[in-house]
Amino acid sequence: MNGKLAQTIALSTFALALVLGAVGQAQTQDQKNPYARMAPLDQYMMAREAEIAMARSAAPESISRDAEVMVLGRHGYETAVKGKNGFVCVVERSWTAGIDDPEFWNPKLRGPICFNPPAARTYLPLTIKKTEWLLAGQYKAQIFESIKAGLDKKELPPLEPGAMCYMLSKQGYLNDRAGHWHPHLMFFVPQADAQTWGAGLPGSPILITQDPEDRLAVFLIPVGKWSDGTDEPMDAH
Repeated sequence: MNGKLAQTIALSTFALALVLGAVGQAQTQDQKNPYARMAPLDQYMMAREAEIAMARSAAPESISRDAEVMVLGRHGYETAVKGKNGFVCVVERSWTAGIDDPEFWNPKLRGPICFNPPAARTYLPLTIKKTEWLLAGQYKAQIFESIKAGLDKKELPPLEPGAMCYMLSKQGYLNDRAGHWHPHLMFFVPQADAQTWGAGLPGSPILITQDPEDRLAVFLIPVGKWSDGTDEPMDAH
């Protein structure tokens, strides 16, 4: 074997080792975080009628029967059913999570949620715009920069007092840790100290999560019944 051929073989072997090493590292990262990147769009989609039914299951029938229903299309959320009472029911997908949430791209996530009129006017637009930007090809970091710019320039509406929603569906799947969790109400407020509501204190039924990207706090109040009227034992919380 001449020297040039030996050198070529050595370089090829080294390059192959680098490629295999990179593949192995990517596989290890995927095992640590199986949702490191967006899955094919079809995995996030639902049959239209099934999505309408799931969205309505977020709230009691007395509310959801007259609510507008939006479903996910290939370019964003679109109205599937016109409403009469100002409420809007949707099924949220994983990208409504925080930017650092490990399940941001989890294609299994389905979050049936029904917004009251103030939340439909001032919180839901955040979800709609995130979805449009994402499906238009923006990266995760770009989406949150767009949200920041929209809030700074007041192109996105400021949160209205009284904004809240129902999440009472047994059909939802909120993440791999909690499944459909518990039936609960959520109240959207400007970022605030949890002690304002006594949230998160021992014995308090009110939980809190901060959402710095959307510049708000969310108070969660578990309740004892699902939207179909069946009981959820409160001691399960």
